[in-house]
Amino acid sequence: MANATARAQIDGLVVVDKAPGWTSHDVVAKLRGVYGQRRVGHAGTLDPDATGVLLVGLGRCTRLLRFLQEGAKEYRGDVRFGVATSTLDAAGEILDRRPMPLERDQVERSARAFVGEIDQIPPMVSAVKVGGRRLHEIAREGREVDRRPRRVRIDRIDVEAFAPGEYPVATIRVVCGAGTYIRSLAADLGVALGGCAHLAELRRLRVGSFALVDARPLDEIARDPTAAVLSPLDAMRDLEQLPVDDEQARAVAHGMVFPSTLAGVADLGPGPFAVVGPGEELLAVYERRRAAMAPVVVLAGAGG
Repeated sequence: MANATARAQIDGLVVVDKAPGWTSHDVVAKLRGVYGQRRVGHAGTLDPDATGVLLVGLGRCTRLLRFLQEGAKEYRGDVRFGVATSTLDAAGEILDRRPMPLERDQVERSARAFVGEIDQIPPMVSAVKVGGRRLHEIAREGREVDRRPRRVRIDRIDVEAFAPGEYPVATIRVVCGAGTYIRSLAADLGVALGGCAHLAELRRLRVGSFALVDARPLDEIARDPTAAVLSPLDAMRDLEQLPVDDEQARAVAHGMVFPSTLAGVADLGPGPFAVVGPGEELLAVYERRRAAMAPVVVLAGAGG
């Protein structure tokens, strides 16, 4: 069925429930085969051992992924205290081990201090570039380099469960902004409590409004590829919509810049906006630029 489905390019979004052991690139490679097309990309990398929501764009929808990457994310993770690893998660070598017989209320109080805007140092196993090279490439050479702290936003941290002991484990639920590293948060939480910690397990529950209820495992997607595809308009469901008429739709297809006085625009927020044609199709994504509305991505009339 996959081969039959894949002969024509498909434009849309696939919400994957990633299994452990797969890199985000592995998922993209798999879906290239399932859909029989090269133009496939993902928004927001998930580590190989992590599971959960991974957004994958097909065809022209790959041009929309930048708007999905900025959405709020929600995670559930297990933080093991008293054990530090080289990668800040369970995949790394143990660097330090010391009993930390904590109580749940200690973890809850310490976690509250991380809510808001904080500075994080990207882990060496991340995709952040330093000197033109990704940190994980440098880490594979056995080297560590200085990294600049990055400002990230933590909206909420809840301790959902707690297993006491010499090496206690706290299950935390985190709502955060783009660019937040949960493994770094776990390690920093250990330091704040006077010891060390690492992220033992991680599952991404949500990216924007796309949650696990929308996600499908790869084997299910492979059995019925067409059923797993959301339209480009569905992919942009978190953006404010700007409906246009037939005449305006033709102008949008040519990348027309509109004045901000265009009917309906005054009632909208700062944007970006999903420009929707009379046939309920996504034509483009526009944003405000001073006194004008300008296209960021135009799909209408695009040739693939």
